[in-house]
Amino acid sequence: MDTKPILVVDDEKNIRLTMSQSLEALGIPVQTAVNGEEALQKLRQEPFGLIFLDLKMPGLDGIEVLRRIKEQWPQIRVVIITAHGTVATAVEAMKLGAVDFVQKPFSPGEIRELAGRVLQREQLNEENAVDYPSLVELAKRHISDRSFAVARETARRAIAVDPAQPAAYNLLGALLEINDERLEALKFYRAALDIDPTFKPAAANLERATSWEKLGRIDLGPAHRDDATAGAGGNGENDET
Repeated sequence: MDTKPILVVDDEKNIRLTMSQSLEALGIPVQTAVNGEEALQKLRQEPFGLIFLDLKMPGLDGIEVLRRIKEQWPQIRVVIITAHGTVATAVEAMKLGAVDFVQKPFSPGEIRELAGRVLQREQLNEENAVDYPSLVELAKRHISDRSFAVARETARRAIAVDPAQPAAYNLLGALLEINDERLEALKFYRAALDIDPTFKPAAANLERATSWEKLGRIDLGPAHRDDATAGAGGNGENDET
């Protein structure tokens, strides 16, 4: 697991404090920044392995900070913190390589689990990702690298390994949606729900993608454990799919 410091960027002091205390339990150094400008300054001074980045901040907004991070430090993984968000924002964030989201309010355990999963994902590659859960996580790593075509192929591999699980269908739907293939994306969200009508990430994505207002974020699903028990996916992580 990467032991470079984690950076928490949020203008709310209580969020910074809560997240710092939660993440320090992983044994990884944690630093904080109150806004995008301070975050970019810290990034110029030392390397970070993971950033938790709030979308709504004074000054530079989260999307602009994410864009600059990916331009200058593309290897850094970014988790988006949001209590807001529109589809357009979610799509733009994913296009920039932000595959994981956490929605306020969140629990300390949720933050630690998400951080651990994102960092462990870095150990996956085409050779050692052979089962369904690891292929889903590898697809997310490819999204973080902005290798979207490879991510789509990896999601399809996951479906081939276990076509009776909904998560990879949901992930493939999200990948199609960020590629502006909305109608195809809807088919995969519906396929996930045909397999498991209670799979909340796909239900949320389908409702959002077909709503007139189109409010919400793309939900990549819960941490990949067992789809039968992983239900909600907002994870705020947006975790698996």
